[in-house]
Amino acid sequence: MAGSTHSVNNQVPPLVGYDVFSADRALSAAVERHLDPGLRDEVLGELSALGRTSGSAQVQEWGAQANENPPRLRTHDRYGHRIDEVEFHPSWHRLLGKGVSAGLTAAWDRPAGHLRRAAAFLVWTQVEAGNGCPLSMTHAAVPALRTDPDLAAEWEPRLTSMVYDRELRPAHLKAGALFGMGMTEKQGGSDVRASTTSARPLAQDGTYELTGHKWFCSAPMSDGFLVLARAPGGLTCFLVPRVLADGTRNVFLLQRLKDKLGNRSNASAEVEFDGTWARRVGEEGRGVRTIIEMVAATRLDCVLGSAGLLRQAVAQAVHHCTYREAFGGKLADKPLMRNVLADLALESEAATTLALRLAAACDDGGEQERALLRIAVPAAKYWVTKRCPPVAVEAAECLGGNGYVEESGMPRLVRESPLNSVWEGAGNVQALDVLRALQREPGAFDAYLREVGQARGADHRLDGAIKNLLTELADLEDVEGRARRLAERLALVLQGSLLVRFAPPQVADAFCAARLGGDGGAAFGTLPPSLDLASVVERARPVT
Repeated sequence: MAGSTHSVNNQVPPLVGYDVFSADRALSAAVERHLDPGLRDEVLGELSALGRTSGSAQVQEWGAQANENPPRLRTHDRYGHRIDEVEFHPSWHRLLGKGVSAGLTAAWDRPAGHLRRAAAFLVWTQVEAGNGCPLSMTHAAVPALRTDPDLAAEWEPRLTSMVYDRELRPAHLKAGALFGMGMTEKQGGSDVRASTTSARPLAQDGTYELTGHKWFCSAPMSDGFLVLARAPGGLTCFLVPRVLADGTRNVFLLQRLKDKLGNRSNASAEVEFDGTWARRVGEEGRGVRTIIEMVAATRLDCVLGSAGLLRQAVAQAVHHCTYREAFGGKLADKPLMRNVLADLALESEAATTLALRLAAACDDGGEQERALLRIAVPAAKYWVTKRCPPVAVEAAECLGGNGYVEESGMPRLVRESPLNSVWEGAGNVQALDVLRALQREPGAFDAYLREVGQARGADHRLDGAIKNLLTELADLEDVEGRARRLAERLALVLQGSLLVRFAPPQVADAFCAARLGGDGGAAFGTLPPSLDLASVVERARPVT
């Protein structure tokens, strides 16, 4: 029998048993905004079903189990044969199977495919972000493979399949396949042109033998990989199948798995190629141009993944403060805590709104939208992923000491939060890519100005920010040293314009005041008290 001092009170119920999609007002509104009305019922029903799955106690437990039981490398079997396999906890396979069946690799040929997938990816990230890597890589491989129509015809149906087949066997015998990627080498990092992996042509046209070492290979249990290697004609993109057509294992020597800060349920490996069979994708010497199609898609997934982490962190903080009592009332009703929660909520809604706008542009496919993506994706990838760590840390602090305990789930979010800023090109890479778009593709900035200009005149702080941005861009002396500043301003102005056009007035007013008008501090919780912060917090509250 418990003693009288062991009674439990003033503890917050777990945030489970709810629809993660429908409870996110910013996300559901963004989907409806960009969706063809004829698809509304189908897509919202699909996303709500995934939202209920994501919010269920069982699936949340799968996420915790996958995180607590990282993958293990098995280089040899019991008899000494080299097998180079990665073992995952059963919950990892359950999550990955759910993600595939939810269409997270099937965007390319579905109506509103990128929009519905983006919303689903943002929802699914909130369960356990680690399984997002193979889903993202598989999705993103499609445009790179389309540079070779024969390869695309062979592989695209497998990659866009909604069937998860975990067995290692020839891809032509599988109902669905997953892809990984290997570009980074230890001597080059983001400088992929420093690659030393070599590709020697074989007798059969388009086939090669690879020799080299990849420092980071994502999702090494996948069925195929896009990698860069140096062929006689220069740096080239190759497809490396995990299992060859005759059933034998390709030479794919896993040296070790990385012991990472976060994203622990996902395997990232060092891999050795030593006479590894590969098939060329695209032309020799055009490897970066070929694989950049994959990188562009994964960069947008970094924005979506961070938006999902932001949302989950804010949802947990608001949920906790809605129930927790201190100093004579609910935490969420205390003016200072309300200010903190509202500030965090602004960051989450701005990220979600921007991410879904970019996904809708992918569906449109027109010249104007492609030009917008050229500058907006690297700017968004730079800024949204940078905002993720401080939001996760502040949200954990809203739970006090409870947020520092593993069982709360907040430490997992904190450890995961820097990842998307590092993957697919860290901050400087994104900022320099923004510069390239500004300098070499004038149509990109024109498209950007037309987009933000749709909100001109609606808020004087936004108008001032647009004017200041133009002034900053008029002077390009020593511009490389200001690249981060420019990327940040481009992202903030775009977020502000979208919120002014589409968000409730209270949200847009607070964002423009704090992010564009200078009426906010360096830490969260420094919004002007004259704003309607209660409405901002209520909009962010997950309704269970």
